[in-house]
Formats: sequence, C-alpha cells, structure tokens
Amino acid sequence: MQRVHYSALIVIAGMLASTPVCAQGVSNIEKPDKAERSSAQGSSFMRIFGPAQPPHGFVRFCEANQSECMSDHGQESRFDASAERLKELDDINRTVNKDVAPATDLEVYGVNEYWTLPRTRGDCEDYALQKRHNLISKGWPVSALLMTVVRDEKGEGHAVLTARTVQGDFILDNKIEDVRMWNKTPYQFVMRQSYLNPKVWVALDTRQGPLATALSGLENQSAE
Repeated sequence: MQRVHYSALIVIAGMLASTPVCAQGVSNIEKPDKAERSSAQGSSFMRIFGPAQPPHGFVRFCEANQSECMSDHGQESRFDASAERLKELDDINRTVNKDVAPATDLEVYGVNEYWTLPRTRGDCEDYALQKRHNLISKGWPVSALLMTVVRDEKGEGHAVLTARTVQGDFILDNKIEDVRMWNKTPYQFVMRQSYLNPKVWVALDTRQGPLATALSGLENQSAE
C-alpha cells in the first residue's frame, strides 16, 4: 500500500459501519462467483481490494485492550519465517484449540458478539485473538498476524488468524488442527486487518462494500 493513501484509508475505515461474525454470520456480504474465487486463490498470497469496515466486536476489543491493537511501527515487509517459526504456528494452533472449549458469546457473556482473549471457553474470534497474542509474545511481528473474516463451508461468518509470511499466507483455525495455506482452506475470504495498522481492515473480495472496487486501484490489485 502506498503511504500517500494510508491516512485516507484509516479515516474511511473508521467511518464505515460494523459487521458481526461467527454465530451471526456475514449475511450482508455478497459471495464471489466461482471464477473470481478460483482466480484469487491461485496465489500463495492474498490479494486486497481497498478498505473494509472493521467488525464492531473488534473495535470494542481494541477500545478495551489497547495494547493488543498497537502497530509495530512500519514493519511492512513480509515476515521470513524459519522452519522453527512455522512450527510455532502449528504448536500454538493445536494448543489453543485444545485448551479453549467452544462456546458462543451468548453462552459465556450473555451477548451476541463479544471479542476477547478467552479464559477457558470462547468462539472463533476468541481462539484467533489468543493465538495472535501468544505468537506476539514469542516474538512474531504484529504486521504478520492478522485477524481475518471468512465465509465457511456453510456460507456462515467465521474468524481465523492469518500469518503473513514470505512463504505464503497461513491460516490458524479453531475448526482445523493443521495450519494450512489460505488457498488450501474451504473458505471464501472476506476481509482482514491491514499489516500497516492493526486497527484498519482491508477487503479480500471485490464485492465487499461500495468503496472496495472503486479503491482497488490504490493497491494495484497486488498481494498485500
């Protein structure tokens, strides 16, 4: 992303409304057709198409946990993960999946959407937030660990963690034990955090919001 557009993206993203994920689904986001999805998933790296609205639960999480949403100040290059680092992805994915019992926000907190670091129970975004937290504590850069919203195999909203590396974009998922390349999952990718600023989100689908296609030229439709 060119720096000249960075401030504009922050302002636009902050003005947009919010979208719930997980149990509530992502029903207001149009699905890409098969040809578009096949083309986008041919690369090991995701392609972005301008700004997207951050989920409301994520915005509230950042307000309550500012240290979890701080930038690492301009680390723009992809993280070159060694074999040991890639093994950390697998270890943490499996550990968190084992340690946290699945439960909806309504069951645990009495509300439909609540993003947080889980204690013993949580839903999809809680798993992803915990994995991100654990990897950062092991020295992974913030810019390499991006919360991501997808449509799952049932067409419902789901949150996962993307590890953005030189080797490709890997997905840590509470529904799958193995860490997989993003294009080896059964999901349709909707939006994720920007690597430039963890409070800003970007579209992974050209149909994600009225501004996405119009602003896709700012990214030159390149891999982020």
